[in-house]
Amino acid sequence: MPSTDHQGSSVPFASFRRPILSLRSDQVHSMEPNHDSDARDSELESFQKQVCSRFHDLSAVTADEFLSTAWIQKVLNAFLSCQEEFRVILCNNRAHLSKPPLDKLIAEFFEKSIKALDICNAIRDGIEKIRLWQKHLEIVLSALNSRQRTIGEGQFRRARKALMDLALVMLDEKETGSVFSQRNRSFGRHNTSKDHHHRQPGHSRSLSWSVSRSWSAAKQLQSISNNLVPPRGNEIAATSGLAVPTFTMNYLLMFVLWTLVAAIPCQDRGLQIHFTFPRQYSWGSPLLLLHDRIMDESKKRERRNSNGLLKEIYQMEICIRQMTDLVDSIQFPLTEEQREEVEKGVNELGMVFDACKNGLNPLEREVRDVFRKIMSCRTEGLELLSRGNTSG
Repeated sequence: MPSTDHQGSSVPFASFRRPILSLRSDQVHSMEPNHDSDARDSELESFQKQVCSRFHDLSAVTADEFLSTAWIQKVLNAFLSCQEEFRVILCNNRAHLSKPPLDKLIAEFFEKSIKALDICNAIRDGIEKIRLWQKHLEIVLSALNSRQRTIGEGQFRRARKALMDLALVMLDEKETGSVFSQRNRSFGRHNTSKDHHHRQPGHSRSLSWSVSRSWSAAKQLQSISNNLVPPRGNEIAATSGLAVPTFTMNYLLMFVLWTLVAAIPCQDRGLQIHFTFPRQYSWGSPLLLLHDRIMDESKKRERRNSNGLLKEIYQMEICIRQMTDLVDSIQFPLTEEQREEVEKGVNELGMVFDACKNGLNPLEREVRDVFRKIMSCRTEGLELLSRGNTSG
């Protein structure tokens, strides 16, 4: 459905704040002082506005920045900022957390967070995969570096072999027999296949320390998106409005993970998750625009079979094709024109190599940070729930 059909369709938080307040006023158990209720309403409204603002900025970037490593970092940073504000909201309203139906809604969010850790690990593997591609490119750059020595047939054979090997590696999207299906990395812990199958009982409910050969990013995203529906009026009233930020964070978690999977190579990538963008939330429009832009990118002819929509991957693929054609067309002895073409191709490949190299390290650090802060938020949230149940 074209994004223009949805422009202006979202409704600001303030417009449904009044019915929330009127519903809440009818609750017999709502005996708290008005100033506490007003402060919470202001806090919740501010949270919705901040989510909308952050993702509106992300949706408005130029084509040159869109889906780059720098842009993905901004997406992750926006998510972490929203999660931190959500954490503060939970801390400020801890007395409500153990009451139904909010206790169940928050518990479901933390259950989805566990699944998010698996995707973070899969994305880390994807970043390692790109680094493997870079090693092949480094061989090409080294072989065809005319500034160090005269380029001969031996150097071209070496470059051609590196490009052929790279083509095979990049085609290995399904991970069958690849190094990534057998070496599963995690943040702060390394598990072999044997470790995975003999995991301690405490980890049996989650793959958060590794991803198995049968693990699927598409299925994990589908699982996270299950039962993701906006809270009804009675749920909003019964939770003093706290069901709204809980749903918002659930939605952001799913959308940000979907964006990561779209951009970075990982096992069984799939973008065909059904999104229903809630029009009653102001952040629905920027997320819809982002979704449409990402899907439009994935449908481009030259991007359909890509390992990932990351801008640097696209630039790398273009340079690889150009260098492969150039190396295959070279005949000896080299003419001056051919020397210039090779030098130009090497320079372009070098710029792409450097851009990718410089972008991957900070991106990986940001993914690590997301992993740790999701863990931290979940731990603190479950402690708040536990204390509430004990005191109750």
